[in-house]
Amino acid sequence: MARLAIAQLPTLKKTASYYLMHIVVAITVAYAVTGNLMVSLTLSLIEPTVQAVAFFVHEKAWSRRERARSEALAAAA
Repeated sequence: MARLAIAQLPTLKKTASYYLMHIVVAITVAYAVTGNLMVSLTLSLIEPTVQAVAFFVHEKAWSRRERARSEALAAAA
């Protein structure tokens, strides 16, 4: 179980980095549109949080797909 958590660390770090970048962009855009800092902060925390979870799931799905493809190629050889 601990080995699995360590293997997930690069993806979790990448997800956290993406999350922070997305929040900064979202705050900037929301503030430019609304002119209201509180509304901007609220909107900017909801959408990137959902995106971060979706990104993590997306990365795991692609990793699984690549692993299955590699295994199929290895089995065919």
